[in-house]
Amino acid sequence: MTTSHNNTPLPVMVGCGGINSAGRVSFNHAYRRMVIESLGQAKQAATYQSLARVMGLDPATTADPAQRERMLEQTLIRRIELFDADMVYWQGSAKLTQEGTQNPRFILSRRHLPKHIPEQWQVRELNDKEVIVECDGPLDVMLPDHRQSRVTSAGQLPTGFDPATLYPSRNHPRGLQMAIYGASDALRSTGFETSVLRSLVPPDQMAVYSGSAMGQLDTDGFGGMMQNGMIGKRPTSKNVALGLPEMPGDFVNAYVLGSVGETAGVVGACATFLYGVKKGMEDIRSGRKRLVIVGNAEAPVVPSVIEGYRTMGALAEDEALMALDGSDKVNNRRACRPFSSNAGFTIAESSVWLVLMDDRLAMETGARILGAVGDVHVHADGYKKSIPGPGVGNYITVGKCMATARAIMGDEGLRRGTYMQAHGTGTPQNRVTESEIFSELAGTFGIERWQVAAIKSYVGHSLAPAGGDQLAATLGAWTDGLVPGIKTIDHIADDVAVDNLHFSLTDSELSDQQMRGVLLNSKGFGGNNATGLFLSPTQTHHMLKKRWGATAHSAFQKRQEATEAKAQDYDAIADTQATLPIYRFGEGVLSGADLTLSPTAIHFPGFDHPVTLDLENPYPDMT
Repeated sequence: MTTSHNNTPLPVMVGCGGINSAGRVSFNHAYRRMVIESLGQAKQAATYQSLARVMGLDPATTADPAQRERMLEQTLIRRIELFDADMVYWQGSAKLTQEGTQNPRFILSRRHLPKHIPEQWQVRELNDKEVIVECDGPLDVMLPDHRQSRVTSAGQLPTGFDPATLYPSRNHPRGLQMAIYGASDALRSTGFETSVLRSLVPPDQMAVYSGSAMGQLDTDGFGGMMQNGMIGKRPTSKNVALGLPEMPGDFVNAYVLGSVGETAGVVGACATFLYGVKKGMEDIRSGRKRLVIVGNAEAPVVPSVIEGYRTMGALAEDEALMALDGSDKVNNRRACRPFSSNAGFTIAESSVWLVLMDDRLAMETGARILGAVGDVHVHADGYKKSIPGPGVGNYITVGKCMATARAIMGDEGLRRGTYMQAHGTGTPQNRVTESEIFSELAGTFGIERWQVAAIKSYVGHSLAPAGGDQLAATLGAWTDGLVPGIKTIDHIADDVAVDNLHFSLTDSELSDQQMRGVLLNSKGFGGNNATGLFLSPTQTHHMLKKRWGATAHSAFQKRQEATEAKAQDYDAIADTQATLPIYRFGEGVLSGADLTLSPTAIHFPGFDHPVTLDLENPYPDMT
């Protein structure tokens, strides 16, 4: 196969996997949980089987209606299970004062005496282990307490799924545990072993781009570093290192893929996933990289994180949800209500990873084709009234992706062959501003009834991986022809722009020609706007056939059969003890003595191709 240098490599999606509140991402299992009532019996049964394995239930019982109802109730957005929302630990400050003429007195263990004794303390020995402390004035103390969280809804991984039990997690933060699982799932979904993937290209033509918007904020990460000293505990040596936002990608390099290629902790608030896809797309288009893994893991269902977002007024509080329903009982399942009467977003945990190849490499190896990245655009908002407030940058990102879709598929392809996966957070501000952008641009491009989906209504807002959740739902829609409806709402709010748009409250059947391209929209705090155009497998195969010719494309499809068979073999045993996450701690560790060095190349054991040092002068006109 040959192609001219003017042909821009196409970034094709050859694997996708992970875990979110709907289940395992690979092979569309999580997606099918969202549309399960619209599926045929065979796909329903397969979905319940996958959920049973993920949740640690007996797969033989999945035909039982009661068991199925249990699995439905213990997935998607629901009441918080990761901690007791009725008993959130809290410390209250208090001042103890004297009663009558008696100063405050108490007995204290010697080892609990502060290093610096307060001036108003008088300390007397009681025995060899204890002292009596008398205070000449009020005593400031912190009293342990518990409070009920005002937010009890979250998108959580299916009940019973604990990534820490699947490998030697060694007190890893939950987000990193999820990264190990998610990246393993994505890589195995390609149908290639990791050793084979490493053999396909030189090490420096491979990359991993990842990041978590918040870092790891539970007690094994930054949470422990920031809080332990205040609650009588000591920070550990791992708190700082494992809390870093880029650590999910570092874990994939070090313990899953074994890559020595390029890496970057790409972070852009709630648009982080698309930021990583953009970098991977640009690397492949330029020819700098041929194989790129993009993904994120976020585990923000933590009391302090929830309280932080709540005090911003960003989360849907129980009281506000009950007021919307005129009820004295909160409906946790319907906490996220995009484009309807709503009260805030619903935080969630997720880990989604994507494997990209250039089209030549995919053709040569017989890779699976899940679709392709058509374009990704990122723009800021300019001057803003507030950091979390929306701005105008999203007009540019959506408009540019629509223009790219028009350039690739023509006017009719854009108007009748695309739909929008909205950011759709469920906040009053988002429903107005995002719908206005879609409505105005749809009218500008001549679209009369643009379908808008909002899958956060199912899985919640997972921050960095949110775009990955949207992509996972898109891959499923391309396979099954069903776009998930916004089923947590019963009306569109009066202030939502509806001209030129269609918000479906039920699952919609669309043909291949109606979703040749899908736009994924992300709006992040600080003005981090990103929109991606993703091309369907049908559209991608059309483009591959046009570039490489019918004969080459036919031969490629023949090579795909073996790859697809291996991928399906993985799907058949995934989520069982037979297929644990890839975790190679301390395996294949290299030192300088293991390398073969020359002035023109570096050879690494375990990689078939060397890193070339025969580089061109990047500034030939200046030297």
